[in-house]
Amino acid sequence: MFKQFSNSKILITGGAGFIGSHLTDKLLSFKAKVTVVDNLITGKKDNLNKAGKNKDFKFIQADASQPVNNYTQEKFDYIFHFASPASPEGYIDNPIATYKINAFGTHYLTEYAQKTKARLIFASTSEVYGDPLQHPQTEEYWGNVNPVGIRACYDESKRLGETIITTFIRQFPEMDARIIRIFNTYGPRMKLNDRRVIPNFVTQAINNQPITVHGQGKQTRSFCYISDLIEYIIRTAVKSEAKNQIINIGNSQEYAMFDLAEKIKKMTNSSSKIVFTDRPENDPNKRKPDISKAIKLLAYQPQINLQPGLEKTIEYFKDINI
Repeated sequence: MFKQFSNSKILITGGAGFIGSHLTDKLLSFKAKVTVVDNLITGKKDNLNKAGKNKDFKFIQADASQPVNNYTQEKFDYIFHFASPASPEGYIDNPIATYKINAFGTHYLTEYAQKTKARLIFASTSEVYGDPLQHPQTEEYWGNVNPVGIRACYDESKRLGETIITTFIRQFPEMDARIIRIFNTYGPRMKLNDRRVIPNFVTQAINNQPITVHGQGKQTRSFCYISDLIEYIIRTAVKSEAKNQIINIGNSQEYAMFDLAEKIKKMTNSSSKIVFTDRPENDPNKRKPDISKAIKLLAYQPQINLQPGLEKTIEYFKDINI
C-alpha cells in the first residue's frame, strides 16, 4: 500500500518532535529519502538517533517559520508540516514562536508546495474546536475558541494555518493538500515535563508523588496511541480520497481525568495520593473526535486500546525517569 514512498523525497518540519520523529522512522522504513527541519525549541535530537543511522536521512537545524528557500532549495514529493510546540509547556513558554510557525511557516510551506507541486500534509489539532459545544466533534464543527486566551497562540494559529491552506486550495484547484486534526496522542518519546496529562500522571505515579487532577476530574479526553496515529497520517498522505480534505484522527474512546488518574495509579502500583488543583484557563470540558470520516476514507480504525498503550508508555517513562 505504501510503495509510493520508496525513493520519494520528503520534507518533515518538526521531525525531531514526539510525533514527527515517529513519522520520520516510519517513512524511512518505506525507503523514502527524508529531510527533517527542526529548530529544537521543543524537539529533541535524541528522538532521531535511529533515523540518523540511515543514509537516506538528512537533518537541518533551522526555523521553518521563515521562507523555505532560506533553509533548503530542494524539491519534494511530500511535505509534512508538523513543526509547532504542541503541549501547554511548549506553546505557553514559546507563544510567539508558536504562532509564527503555524501562521508564517504554514504560508511559506503552502506557497512552496503549490509552486513545486508537492503534496502537503498539515498537522492541525483538536484545539481548533476549543471548549466544544458539540460532542463528539465532527469536521464540520466551527469550534468555541477564546481568541485572546493564554492558549490562543496555539489554537488560533492552527485555525489560521487551516485558513491559509484552504484559501490556496480555492485559489489553485490543482493543488493537493490534506489537513489532519490530531486529537490527544501518547506513547514513547513524550517529554516528562510537557504538562500533558499522561506524562504528568505517569511521572507523578512512578515517583509516588501526588497525582494532580485539575478541577474535580470530570473533564474528558480521548487518547490515541502513537502507532495508530502514524498509520492514520501515512494513509492520509497516500489515499486519493483524502485530497484537499480535513480529517479528524485519533481514538474515540473517552475517559474522565479522575478515572485516568486512578487507572495509572493502579497500573504503576503507586502509593501516590490523588489531589485536586485549579483548572487551567480555557481548559476544555470535553474532547472526543468523531472519526467516522477517517474510518471511511482511510479504511482504518485504532488498534491499540488504552490499557496496552499505557503499559508501553509507562515502561518508557520508567526507563528514562531519573
